[in-house]
Amino acid sequence: MSAPDGSPVGAERSIGQLFASATTEMSALVHDEIALAKAQLKQDVKRGATSGGAFSAAGMLLLFSLPMLNFALAYGIRTWTGWNLAICFLLSFAANVLVAVVLTLIGVVFAKKAKKSQGPQKVAASMKETAGVLQNAKPHPRPERPELPALEARVPEAIEAVGRSTS
Repeated sequence: MSAPDGSPVGAERSIGQLFASATTEMSALVHDEIALAKAQLKQDVKRGATSGGAFSAAGMLLLFSLPMLNFALAYGIRTWTGWNLAICFLLSFAANVLVAVVLTLIGVVFAKKAKKSQGPQKVAASMKETAGVLQNAKPHPRPERPELPALEARVPEAIEAVGRSTS
């Protein structure tokens, strides 16, 4: 088993390797969240298009089928029952309105699903949370090392050593 950077698990990694690994993982996380937002937005658009299609179908049905269906249905009812022609036309119109109401209800259901979906908002909140965690992240405390003598303190000794070696 190995770490994301290819080094064996349990082996000590340098700070540079750890930083590179963290950077790579953060980049992958951001890309994955963007892909999630795109997928959820695509689903919302699909639901909205289905809703719009159902509304359009309901409107087109009422617009184009009313004259033909009303005449055919009214004359069919009259032939079948022998009722007054005006009553037959009213029943024909009522049947068309009933079909349009059913299509409208289908459109409303899909519109509510599209409106209720909070896909992009969820991803944005997740990204803000990730950014907040990273801003508040503090480095691990490092063990104290013995102080090295300052460069100024070593300079006179180095000069003396060079002076002795040349004489």
